[in-house]
Amino acid sequence: MFEFLTKIVPRSAIFVLVVLTLAAVAAFAAVSHLVKRYNANQQSRGRRLYAQGMADLNAGAANRAIEEFRAALTCDRANPQYQLSLGRALRDTGRLDEAESYLESLWQRTPEDGTINLALARVAARRGSLDDAIRYYHNAIYGIWNYDPDANRRDARLELIEFLLRKGARAQTRSELVVFVASLPPDSPLHLRAADLLAQDQDYADALAEYERVLRIDRGNPPALAGAGRAAYRAGRYRTAQRYLQSAVSASPKDSTLRYLLTSANLILEADPFVSRISDAERNRRIAAAFKKAGERLTSCAQQRGINLAATSPAAASTRPPSALATLESRWLDTRREIPRLRLAGETDLPDVIMDLVFQIEQQTAEDCGEAQGIDQALLLISRDRETADR
Repeated sequence: MFEFLTKIVPRSAIFVLVVLTLAAVAAFAAVSHLVKRYNANQQSRGRRLYAQGMADLNAGAANRAIEEFRAALTCDRANPQYQLSLGRALRDTGRLDEAESYLESLWQRTPEDGTINLALARVAARRGSLDDAIRYYHNAIYGIWNYDPDANRRDARLELIEFLLRKGARAQTRSELVVFVASLPPDSPLHLRAADLLAQDQDYADALAEYERVLRIDRGNPPALAGAGRAAYRAGRYRTAQRYLQSAVSASPKDSTLRYLLTSANLILEADPFVSRISDAERNRRIAAAFKKAGERLTSCAQQRGINLAATSPAAASTRPPSALATLESRWLDTRREIPRLRLAGETDLPDVIMDLVFQIEQQTAEDCGEAQGIDQALLLISRDRETADR
């Protein structure tokens, strides 16, 4: 073959061809080396810019960090961490459209990534978009995490619950809380956080159950004692509230809210004629005292509204309908004649009749004149929680 080439191509040309080929190979190798060195230098520069951006971000210089993240991304356009950090920083400075653009680009590549979905959920939450936030939070909860997936999913659900509470989305909040509580191990300190969230959602019965779960593990936990006392009080379980609030006040004697709730619970239990373990004489005494107090409250409210109950007469009633307060006054005066009969053993229905009127007076005066304090407030709360007050 070589002899054939030498016959048709001069030897000098063959030599030149070999030299050129070797030169091209050497040049290609040199260019490849230069490209590799350039890329390595760019990546190294990108790492330095990214590290500086993170330092500035942690120092509160978010705008400078954004520019450094942008520069780092121009050095290494395929780096998802730079893009994620840039999207987060843009989101946290309120540039939501631009942040969403970067994060959506990442999501298109890895839609199952928990970190990216969480970042997009926070963008939607900042916008106040309920549906988008729920979708991305759920993607994060059920997505793929590179480290500590259980804790990250739990944290994402907690964040979703807090967002739903802010939005007042009661139904969604309730369903998320049920799943969250069911997923907690028995000894988790997060039961206290769950109890606080249930209380914030006004689910006081379940909140009380969670606080009590914490107290079974850590009997003297002050926040759990206070939370249990507040939740029991709001649930209308004043006997339980009294017990927890006494312990909570002992642990935090300067807490004025706890002391107020304890005082109120004590008043309710001292005024309630339907509590167990009291004598008939004490029950009758409480009914008579409540009846008298309701009459005083009725008079006070009428004066506040400028209504002269004493001036109510059949002639006046014929020209205009009596007010609700005047009607209650008339009933109160009629019932007053029945009070002495409380001592009679055969009057089994009379206590209920009297207390029903007391409760109507307290409810109507609260509506017309605002809720009172002290015994009147206690009677009003008893009227709302008659079945549970002694529990």
